[in-house]
Amino acid sequence: MTQINDTRGIDREPPKWRSFSKPYWDATREKRLVIQYDTDVGKYQFYPRATSIYTGKRHLEWREVSGKGEIYSFTIARRARPPFQGHEPFFIAVVMLDEGVNVMANMVNCTVEEMKIGMRVKPYWHPLSNGTHLLMFEPDRS
Repeated sequence: MTQINDTRGIDREPPKWRSFSKPYWDATREKRLVIQYDTDVGKYQFYPRATSIYTGKRHLEWREVSGKGEIYSFTIARRARPPFQGHEPFFIAVVMLDEGVNVMANMVNCTVEEMKIGMRVKPYWHPLSNGTHLLMFEPDRS
């Protein structure tokens, strides 16, 4: 099997969160994924925003989700700029969470032979220096 590089070894600056994204980053300290839910239309949205992408209103609440989903699309990055330069090739994936929203993230612990559209994935939480974690994904082999 061909193991592809992944981006776990890259030094990353912790995020500079905004008031509307703080609940998301706070939850990552406990390796929990929370995403916004628009109570007016009954739909989730990701990434964190100050208002709903559906209504423009602030009728949003945070709901914990499993983070499980499937690969919707992916690419193999063979060239990269710093800080990713020198760590190629690596996967960048769009994951459709079971709740119906897309999340773009790095894919880790995965071989080229395993990677395919529709593959089930689960969260991989990469620790950052400030105690938060960066959401990545890995194959769900269970």
